[in-house]
Amino acid sequence: MSSLSPPPARLRRRDLIARIGSAALLGALPARAQQPSQANVAGEPAPRALTAQPAKLRLRPSPAAETEIWAFDGTAPGPALRIKQGETLRLKLENRTAAPLSLHWQGLRGEAAQDGVGGFSQPPVAPGESADIRITPPDAGTILYRPLVLGGSSEPAGRGLSGLLVVEEREPPAVDLDLPLVVSDWLLGDDQAIQPFALQSSASAAAGRLGSWLTVNGKPPPYPVKLAPGARVRLRLANACNARIMRLRFDGTKASVIAVDSQPTEPFEPVHAQLPFAPGTRYDVILDLPQEAGASVGITALVGPGLPLLRIVTDGATKPARSQPVALKLNPALPAAVRMQDALRPEFLIEGGGKPTPDRTLDFSGIELAKPWRVNGGTGSKEGKPLFSVKRGTPIVMAIDNRTAFIQPVHVHGHAFRLLHPLDDGWEAYFLDTVQIPEGKKLHIAFIADNPGRWLVSSTVLERFDLGLWGWFEVT
Repeated sequence: MSSLSPPPARLRRRDLIARIGSAALLGALPARAQQPSQANVAGEPAPRALTAQPAKLRLRPSPAAETEIWAFDGTAPGPALRIKQGETLRLKLENRTAAPLSLHWQGLRGEAAQDGVGGFSQPPVAPGESADIRITPPDAGTILYRPLVLGGSSEPAGRGLSGLLVVEEREPPAVDLDLPLVVSDWLLGDDQAIQPFALQSSASAAAGRLGSWLTVNGKPPPYPVKLAPGARVRLRLANACNARIMRLRFDGTKASVIAVDSQPTEPFEPVHAQLPFAPGTRYDVILDLPQEAGASVGITALVGPGLPLLRIVTDGATKPARSQPVALKLNPALPAAVRMQDALRPEFLIEGGGKPTPDRTLDFSGIELAKPWRVNGGTGSKEGKPLFSVKRGTPIVMAIDNRTAFIQPVHVHGHAFRLLHPLDDGWEAYFLDTVQIPEGKKLHIAFIADNPGRWLVSSTVLERFDLGLWGWFEVT
């Protein structure tokens, strides 16, 4: 994340410590977010059905054959679920696939029992069975939902199961189009069929399952949009790939980032018009389109020679120019600072994975024999010792030490954190729940352990997660 360009203010550590008191330690969630889940309450409407089942979708342009996939309600990605901040989402997840399922809500700072890690926070839903899901997100934001089951996440996600939950602000900013964009990665053969899942193969176990084809909202790229000149667009970008780590470049107009990983930030323009985009990452971005008709605005994935993902063309009557960028209200539930001198300092040491060959092509063919992934010397186990166990409100400064030959995207469940500067003299001015650790590097993150329960710290590369690249911590 070091290439993000944050708002101008970057607080130094000594300034942070001087500014804060004990009141800054707690970013408490609303009381209702801490209450136990209930299947249904008398008088409430019936939950919305969300069915995971086999489907067919044309991933490549016609005349390519359709591909047999797994989909939510017949679409991949699944439907964009929308609720207002403070509302409760009620779902009945129907599993008509051949694999156990559980939905993780990446970006949800809700209760631990609804984190959606099958086999850890709750039992997975067996094939042919169903389960009620009831969550009340305390924060507005863009949340990615996708399967997360201990040892069994790669295949259901790689077959197409993912989607977005949009929690709208009580007073959302005025835009002409609010557009979710989910980027997915598919490993297809010449017959357009999804290739077999081989979790233990050298390439899959190391780099992860890197596909041969990208889609945007389930369609061949570039995703086409036509809007009036001068229109303002809010993009909700999410990387739902199993393993594809990429960069995004914005072309044709300035991009203004207004939220990162579900949390608002002071608007900023990305450095060199580019953003890092690892699996699980989300951005809310504002684009103000050019005033002239026939202009083209787009997003390019910097994969191989570059792949256009989105193309917006202006057409019609020109809208009045807007002078001020959109700014979301910052989340008052998150702490302004962390008393790092009082922090517990655990380590998350990542080892293993083997070594990539020099030929880092689009399909990442040619990976040396993978070595088992290890976190602090072992693999993830719910029966093992936690990374740490603390009382609610404890400040945490975690060192994530990547001693592997691969970039490691790491997700902290149920919390939002700050990325510390390398010299430990301050932090970036936005919150994250997923961070990329470069090969052979160590970075530090800081947060308040303010959400009771047991929470994972996990790789967002699903093959690595399935092979044990995760740990957990406990907040009491």
